[in-house]
Order: sequence, then C-alpha cells, then structure tokens
Amino acid sequence: MININEVLETNKMVEQQNLDVRTITMGINLLGCADKDLVMCCQKIYSKITSLAKDLVKTGEDISREYGIPIVNKRVSITPISLVGASCCKTSDDYVMIAETLDRAAKEIGVNFLGGYSAIVSKGMTRSDELLIRSIPKAMAVTERICSSVNVGSTKTGINMDAVRLMGEIIKDTADATKDNDSLGCGKLVVLCNAPDDNPFMAGAFHGVSEADAIINVGVSGPGVVNSVLKSIRGESFEVLCETIKKTAFKITRVGQLVAQEASRRLGIPFGIIDLSLAPTPAVGDSVADILCECGLECAGAPGTTAALALLNDQVKKGGVMASSYVGGLSGAFIPVSEDQGMINAVEKGCLTLEKLEAMTCVCSVGLDMIAIPGDTPATTISGIIADEAAIGMVNQKTTAVRIIPVVGKTVGDTVEFGGLLGYAPVMPVNRWSCADFVNRKGRIPAPIHSFKN
Repeated sequence: MININEVLETNKMVEQQNLDVRTITMGINLLGCADKDLVMCCQKIYSKITSLAKDLVKTGEDISREYGIPIVNKRVSITPISLVGASCCKTSDDYVMIAETLDRAAKEIGVNFLGGYSAIVSKGMTRSDELLIRSIPKAMAVTERICSSVNVGSTKTGINMDAVRLMGEIIKDTADATKDNDSLGCGKLVVLCNAPDDNPFMAGAFHGVSEADAIINVGVSGPGVVNSVLKSIRGESFEVLCETIKKTAFKITRVGQLVAQEASRRLGIPFGIIDLSLAPTPAVGDSVADILCECGLECAGAPGTTAALALLNDQVKKGGVMASSYVGGLSGAFIPVSEDQGMINAVEKGCLTLEKLEAMTCVCSVGLDMIAIPGDTPATTISGIIADEAAIGMVNQKTTAVRIIPVVGKTVGDTVEFGGLLGYAPVMPVNRWSCADFVNRKGRIPAPIHSFKN
C-alpha cells in the first residue's frame, strides 16, 4: 500500500525537482472494429475510442488535482492499424481516411496524442502493411494528434531490409509533406526494432495483440529528481552513486503506481504497466544530459558518457522493479536531443555527435530520438542509420528506435523550433559517405545466432 508519507515526499519532488507523471495512456483493442466496409470500420473505430476513453482526460485531471502530482499528458494507444484496416483498405488513401477518423476521435476525447497508426513488419510486409506505410506522409500532414510507428526488426526475426529501405523514403516524403511546419510530421513517426506491446510513450506507442481489450499504462519521468539528489553526493564512490539512483528511482516509480491504481479504479479498466523512463523536457533542470554531467562528465558526449549512461539506465530499472510488480514499456533513460536542454547544449558545443549518440543507444532505453538533420540527406543514408540502430537492438535483445527529422530547407548550423515538449534542435551533421548499394539489397538480415533459445 502507498501511505501518506510517500505522498508528502512526492509533493516535495514535484514542487522542487520537476517530477511529473508524463502520461496516462489507455490502450484500446480495435480488432473488433474490422469491417469490409471502410465507412463502417471508421464508425466502429470512432465509437469505441470515444466511448471507452471519454473520461480519460477528466480522470487524469482529477487525480492530478487531488494528489498534487502533475500529469502532463493523457493519451491513447490502439491496435496497429494495418491489422484493423486490412479487410477494407484497398489504397493508401483509404488508410488516410482512418487516420482522419482517429484524429477526430483524439480531439473529441481531448488527448494530446493517439498512437498506433502502425505496422509490425519485422519479417515481412503484407499488402495492408505496405499500403499503411505508404500512407504515412499524407496521414501525418492532414492530422494533428496521430503518431505513427513501424517495427522493422526483432531479435527473433532479424531485420526486414526491404522495410528499412522503404522507411528511409517515407521519412523523406513525410518531411516534404510537412515542410511548411519545419517537417514536424517526422517528429510523430518512429522506426523501431523489438517494439514492446505496452509502451505508453509516443511516438512509438501501440496496443499489442497480446494485451487485454483495454488497459491503463502509466509513464513516469523524473530526471530532475535524480539530478537534484546526485548533487548531494558529489565525489562519492560508484557504490554510493548507484544506490542513490536506485533508491530515487524506487520513489519515482511509486508515484506512477499510485496514479495507475487510481486511474484504473476510477475508469474501471485494468492496470497494465508502469514505465519508469527518465524522459527529459526542454525545462532547465529536467535533463538526462545534466545527470550524466553530475556523474562526473564535463559535458554529455565526453569520454565516459556511454559508461555513465549504462550505469544510470541499469540503476533506474533496478529501483523501478522493486517499486512495482508490473514495470514494462521501455523503462530507463531517454536521450531525445530536441527535448533535452543539456543535450542541445552539448551538440552546440560540438561535444555530442550523431556517432556518439549511436554509441549511447547501445545502453539507453530507446535510440536516436528527435534529431534534426539536413533536409538534403539522401533517403538511403536515413535507411542506413535505421539499419544501424535496428542492428544494435537485434543483437543486444533490446528496443531501439530512430525518430529523425530531415528538415526541408535547413542545413548544419540552423536551429529548428518544434515547440512544447518537443523543444528545439540544432541541425546535426550526417556522415556523407554513401550506403546506397548496401540498403538497396533486397531481403532481410537474419536473426543472430543467440536468438535460437528453444
């Protein structure tokens, strides 16, 4: 049980250290909405989302007000739409019609994002998968609150390089389709390897087919809390450092447990998982990069950065699993460039490069996240970056992702303003040597030998 002392301690972390519940995400199974008639399918989708999630935003606001805990976002994740639309979508424009329906539903219930405009193609693409993927640029251009994800690989299946090649082109097309808004459509699109079924964070959230009909997942974020606590133990041993992070992560996760239990009870929907992820914001003092510096680095990106991030990620997970029996999603440290003021500063100083970020993704919880690159970057180069990240995830049996934004009309040295939680980003240089002959090979990269565990 959670007692009043924990609540009081939580309020202190909220008031002084930027602690928040980043999201309450309701997962909704839409498989029952499949229909041969597109219009009927859209009607069923709209009806199910608006009926099940009609009280989600109000419930989150009520809990936030009663407990004094900021709940920043209320979101919905849905069954990958390529599965739901397979029976009625004959063209990419048919899928765009579903996207517009989802956007209307999201606006009706008041959530800021709805995730699950997705396809799972780690081993191969169905016709429906390909139609959805090719619809993404237009869907991102005509909607405001829809997030899209495509899973192109896994440890069990290898990497679908046909999908990787296609996603390089889709990202470029999405950038062009939303160029009047600094190619922001790419900020709502992520390419994954080993995507989890229960991730509450956008843009990669979807409601996996292994989940219940509806579920409540909560994502908690507290980099400011961790950073504040570490200031009090400067110069202490690694043992003290690890124990301090672990204990702090425990306390943060208990906040998520409290909110999840209350939301589940009030909405009458089962609790799924707590995702404890140190997800930063552009706010000063709410930065994962600052935590790494507090560990002893002069600047994020300096030698030792990957080791410090590995330590941080591991201790966060260890503390989280002691606080809740159902820790899931991604859980760990996020390193989105545009959403982390410390990361932005490190890039502007020249200390943090794309290659160093890639090395860091070997030990963090996600991957290359919210990175702005020159708009003239070739699609094949973007595919190569995706392939590299997918390989890291596949071999290391972890989730990796690429959310990269080739900003049309921008080049290295420019800055792009995205606004809100998405922040702003300096345009980073990309290796200009070609990988076109590699990514244009057809087929897939086989699963690693250690994937055979039966």
